[in-house]
Parts: sequence; structure tokens; C-alpha cells
Amino acid sequence: MKEKTAMDNLKSIYKTKLLPLEKRYLYHEFYEPTLSDQDFDARPMVLFVGQYSTGKTSMIRYLIEKDYPGIRVGPEPTTDKFMVIMGGDRQQSIPGNALVADPEKQFQDLSRFGNAFLRKLHCSVVNEAPILRSITFVDTPGILSGEKQRAQREYDFYEALNWFADRSDMVVLTFDANKLDISDELKAAIDILKVHDSKLRIVLNKADTIDERSLLRVHGALMWALGKTIVCPEVPRVYVGSFWDKPYTNVLNRRMFSEEESDLFQDIRSLPHNSVVSKLNYIGKRAKLAIIHAYIISELSSRMTFMSRLWYKKDQQKNIIENLHEIYLNVLNKYKHLSESDFPNIKKLKTILKQKDFTNFKSLDEKLINRASNLLDGININISVDDIEVNSNVIPDAKDTTTPFNIKSHGFDEGQFEDVWIVEYYRKPFSEIFDKLEKHNGKVIRSAVKEEMLKTKLPDSVLSKIWKMADVDKDGVLDADEFALAMYLAKIKLEGSELPPVLPIFLVPPSKRNLTPKLPLRISTSEPTN
Repeated sequence: MKEKTAMDNLKSIYKTKLLPLEKRYLYHEFYEPTLSDQDFDARPMVLFVGQYSTGKTSMIRYLIEKDYPGIRVGPEPTTDKFMVIMGGDRQQSIPGNALVADPEKQFQDLSRFGNAFLRKLHCSVVNEAPILRSITFVDTPGILSGEKQRAQREYDFYEALNWFADRSDMVVLTFDANKLDISDELKAAIDILKVHDSKLRIVLNKADTIDERSLLRVHGALMWALGKTIVCPEVPRVYVGSFWDKPYTNVLNRRMFSEEESDLFQDIRSLPHNSVVSKLNYIGKRAKLAIIHAYIISELSSRMTFMSRLWYKKDQQKNIIENLHEIYLNVLNKYKHLSESDFPNIKKLKTILKQKDFTNFKSLDEKLINRASNLLDGININISVDDIEVNSNVIPDAKDTTTPFNIKSHGFDEGQFEDVWIVEYYRKPFSEIFDKLEKHNGKVIRSAVKEEMLKTKLPDSVLSKIWKMADVDKDGVLDADEFALAMYLAKIKLEGSELPPVLPIFLVPPSKRNLTPKLPLRISTSEPTN
């Protein structure tokens, strides 16, 4: 018999201990629908939130290392949709209505936000993006300022944002170092996100575009503004850097940018391993609300006398709703272990209760309450999920893939490099640099290569990828051919082309081809991406 996984145990906990309580007290009519198997099996989700042109889309592109269907990047408000970017076998675009209708995905509940929202929902399925095998990203519309812009939204933006934040494993809130302000709409969004403070990661992006002194002032101003918006005893950490693969404009803080990027991306890398804990935390939070809801509903039921049920039910219900705050106080006094901060919003609950018939409400069932209060009793959950691997060239310690390299984007034809090495066409200036560098046994040492490569101003993650590909024989130093290859890879990156995920055979120096697997010379027929 197959041993139960940690996620199987979580499904069992929910279905046997929490779901019966939710059904008895109509939890799904007041708050959220029943959790499906897809909700448990879904990949960890990272939500990106911020004002327009703060680099959310570019950051996602940096992580997945390729364009995705529907991507738009620019200084003006470009992303006007909730964009779900996930991995799949075939690259495709899925409109909102089709996405929520797919029973194999976890987005069916979004249908309750209506067609106006679904027109602003889009899913991009991306193939051959290694990190998307383990993580799903969600890009959000750029947050604007002013009443005029807010009035143009035809759906409840904050409710939709809260839906995604509630189900995300991490929320990345981005700020632009060049235009630091917190608009009314952004403040309202932060008010929603701060409830999920354990998931929240704050990013001060595009930090290389300002000088060192300005960066200190901007960072201080952001911390001051966040302190007024996110009221908490601990100062939230702000990750400072420029989270994309373009050359740095200002390299004075390069080391700090690299370390900040590494810390944040390693945090993202850990999400699949912590997915069980994250979902367990969500179920625990849901159980608290369901228990409080059960106490409130049973109290409302007990206030309906026999006579009022028969003759003046509507008047009695109206009176109870108007005095709902008294119900809250009564429940708090009866059950001292409850926290007032966990109670639902009283205004929203009043609105829903006006549409309900209190005679359908059930009396308190202590057995169901006790079962939901002790979710983990008698069930063993193994938190260590060792078989999950996050593949990415941006995040350190990643595995490579065998995605073909588009040679046509460099002006050459298929089959041209069966006998001739492509780098030879550009080798002369690279050889001149090689001759001037410090060597050991005819090879350039790593520190000398690093010093030369840093002149490109490319991020460390890009330079690390170039080094790994150029050091074909993996001896930790570069000979003349390998150095020329490294410089060529840096050249094509600076010219706007993408690096291949792995080094194709036609880029391997002829002297090293006996060291590499006999890969076919695969050529992508797609047009180059600008």
C-alpha cells in the first residue's frame, strides 16, 4: 500500500475534521468555498504587487529567463490584468473564463468576482522554464493614484488582491527607487497585505539607477513611510537591488545588490520545501475563522424564539443584526480563549446576514468544535519534502536544461558551424585581453577573469552563469578558447540576446568537444525575441 504523503494527510485533516464544521454552519455561503484537491496540490504561488513601472514584470521575466505570452514591459502602466504565469508542456495563453472553468487548476473560485474581473484575468503557460515546474508567479495590475483611476476599475480590486494574497506562499511588494511615494490606492492595498505579514517581502527596485547618497535617503524615506503604513513593532526588511539581467548603471553597491538578490531568491527557492507548512498554516487560520463563525451562527440561532420563528421572524432578525456587536461581545465572554482580532468584519457579516433565514441556522455542536480545534491530533505530517528541486539559472545551485539555443538571432544559418567555431569570428579583441591577464600554467585564474567580467556591469547571477558555461572542462580556470567563449557570451548578453540555458555543441570550443555529451545540433526555428 502506498504511504501517505504530507499533502495527503493535510487533505485528510481538512475533509474529516474541518469540512463537517464548515458545512453545518454554512461557512461556504459566508466566506470561501470548499477546498478541492487542486487547492492542496497546486504549486507554491508568488504574488507581485506594486505601483506601475516598479519592475514587477521584469523581475518575473528575470526569474523564468524568457518572455511569456502576454508580457508587456514599459515605463507607462502596462500590466492591466492579473497575470498567472505557470509551467506546462505547451506554451499557450488562457483567458480568464477558460482558466476558472478548468477543474485541474485551483482558480475556479475566482468566478465569483464576475465577468468584469474575468476579462482582466489571464494565464500564461510557459514551457521549458525550469523554475515554473515548482513555482507559479502572479503579476498584478500596476497600482495607480487618484480617485479617477480607482473609479475605472470595473471589479473589486482589493477583494481580488486579497484572494490571491490569501492563497500565495509569498507576496513581493515592489517600490521604484526613482519615484518613491505611497498613494491612497497603494496604502489600501498594503492594509490588505499586512495581514499576511509573514509572507510579505518588500523590494526597493532599480537601486542601481541612483547614486550612493541618494540611495541612503530613499531607503530611509521608504522605511519611514512603511512605518506609518505597516504599524508593527518590528521594522520590515527591505531588499535593495535591481532585479533584472541588464547591466548595472551604477556599480558602487554591486556587492550589496548581489547579496540582497541572493537572499530574496533563495527565499523563493525554499517555497516548494515549505509548501506543506504554508498550507497547514492556511488551514489553521481557516479553522479559527470557522470555529468563531460556528459560535456566532449558533448564538444567532438561539436568539430566535419559538414565537418569533412563527410570526415576526423578519423583525426579530433585523433587531439581532442591528445589535450584532452584542453577539460578538457575548461570544467573547463565553469563550475566553478566542481573540477579538480573529472575528470577521462586522459590516460585511451584517450585509450577508440580511440575505439569510436564521431558522436554517444550527445549534452548537461541541464535538465538531473540538475536532476542528485539535486538527493535528493523531495525524503524523512529515514536513521534509526532499524530492522537490527548484531549477533556475538565476537562483544559485540550479540544474541546467537542454533548451535549444536560437542561433539565427546572431545572423548565422543552420549547419554553418559543423566544422567552424562561431566564436572565431569575434576572437581577435578577446585574445588581446587574454594576453594581458595574469595566468597560471597558461590559463587565466578566476579572480582575473572576474575583474575583467565585472567591467560589463552585468549582475553577478548572469556572470556566474557565463563562468559555468565557459569553464567547459570544469577545472576552475579558463584557457584561451574558454576565455574567448566567456567574452563572447557576455557580448551577446550586452547586445540584448538571451544566454542559452546550456551551452550548445556549436558554441563548445573544438578542443573541448570530446568532453561534452554528443548533443544534436538543435536549432530553434522561432524568431528572435527583442
